[in-house]
Amino acid sequence: MSDNKLDVKVGVGGYIALLFAILFFSGVVPLLAKYAGDWVKAVDFSSLLGSFGKIAGAGDFRGSGGSGAKDGFLFALTLVPAVMFALGVVEIIDWLGGLKAGQKILTPVLRPLLGIPGLCGLALISSLQSTDAGAAMSKGLKEDGLITEDEKTIFMMFQFTSDATITNFFSSGAAIIVLVTPVVPPIIAISFLVMFLLKIFAANVMRVYVKKFGGEA
Repeated sequence: MSDNKLDVKVGVGGYIALLFAILFFSGVVPLLAKYAGDWVKAVDFSSLLGSFGKIAGAGDFRGSGGSGAKDGFLFALTLVPAVMFALGVVEIIDWLGGLKAGQKILTPVLRPLLGIPGLCGLALISSLQSTDAGAAMSKGLKEDGLITEDEKTIFMMFQFTSDATITNFFSSGAAIIVLVTPVVPPIIAISFLVMFLLKIFAANVMRVYVKKFGGEA
């Protein structure tokens, strides 16, 4: 999409909607809960998404010991709520002018940094918390003609590299955090920064590849 629409008029409500969206999808709200209280989770995507009920000894509704296409089908069903919920919220943010605000504010940052327009900002932020929501939003941007095939390819490389960074870092990486925190607290921030920088690096490698080898052709 052309960047010559940066002069689009955005009201105060659009900027407020964008700020809300950033907080909602970023995954930082739960980290603030221990200081402000659990009520702040009311504006967090993962918290409102919730979880499936448990079946004794099975882990969740998928059961245990599944295999093949049947188990794959049940796994696919687990992705539906996150995608539907994320897209629904995005539609509301868009109606309030949040995407236009993102286009105006984030394009000057994302265009030189990653080669993608500011409209990708919300999907980028969402991908830091949810792989499914980020992918669904990106798909919607492409289908609506808001990003080109080249931009989609570059953006997918950014997401593919250490996707759902915040969620996985503070869940799967919890064991490592417990081990290193008493010894080297700064290593947590440094390791997270390294992952994010590598995401940018990977996207720019793809950016060079797309430019050198013909792009959309």
